[in-house]
Amino acid sequence: MSAILQDLIKPVSFAQAARDPQGFADALCGSFREFGFAVVSDHTIDQDVIDRAIADTKAFFALPDDTKRQYHQPGGGGQRGYTPFGVEAAKGAAAVDLKEFWHRGRDLPEGHRYSDVMPANVPVSDPASFDETTRDLFDALDAMGRILLKAIARHLDLPENWFEARVAEGNSILRLLHYPPVRGEPDGVRAGAHEDINVITLLLGAEEAGLQVKTRSGEWLAINPPPGALVVNVGDMLQRLTNHVLPSTTHRVVNPSAERMAFSRYSTPFFLHFAPDVEIKTLPQCVSADNPDRYLQPITAHEYLMERLREIRLA
Repeated sequence: MSAILQDLIKPVSFAQAARDPQGFADALCGSFREFGFAVVSDHTIDQDVIDRAIADTKAFFALPDDTKRQYHQPGGGGQRGYTPFGVEAAKGAAAVDLKEFWHRGRDLPEGHRYSDVMPANVPVSDPASFDETTRDLFDALDAMGRILLKAIARHLDLPENWFEARVAEGNSILRLLHYPPVRGEPDGVRAGAHEDINVITLLLGAEEAGLQVKTRSGEWLAINPPPGALVVNVGDMLQRLTNHVLPSTTHRVVNPSAERMAFSRYSTPFFLHFAPDVEIKTLPQCVSADNPDRYLQPITAHEYLMERLREIRLA
């Protein structure tokens, strides 16, 4: 592999957002325009919040399979709770991904108008602090994502708070991922080539390598954020909203080298979503003679989500 992606992407310091909002917005979205990904350094998410959630994540996935499967929600599209190893597959892939995961969403009050399409979170008894630590990480990443959306709005010449009402009660998901040790020569990889469904994804660094991003030239480049940094990528909903001005880029998690096959990989992507009834309609400023509207028919965020979940075998 000729390079790693973070050698090509210039990290954008989160500290710049306060002192030079326009410069931060343009640097962030300039990276999105080129790669679909950006690296945000100097993020302010409390490291203790991260460490406690990851510790509980590792403890949960170390439980016996029978115990974990008690938290599986059949027919739920994998939207909350536990999804066992070997269920999800990338769109169009023949082989399933070599992973298991947990989904935590937003806590809604009883009787909320979105309760029919945003299921309740699944409570966990062991580890005892699991619900608290994963909620804290969800809230921290949600808050960071909403700040980043202000910068994206600024870059797109939208009012700074344009996204706020559309994501404040969004169907966002914290995914706690475990890629077990790889044995033998499996048909699949840890995560097949795919694009994310949502608006933006926030990803903290993983202990084990494996994440790769496909460039415009078709080359796969490795990316792993340095300590204190976030990888942020454009999801398909934002790509659709911006008529591909901000592109959603294909990425994957490859199997480890022989010397690392015996090690698990853990990852905690946060998928920031619109609220279910938000209409995804092409922004007029993203349409031009050179870039005609690809999406003449608007679609709601929930309709789009369900369409994509069916494609990856979760619904």
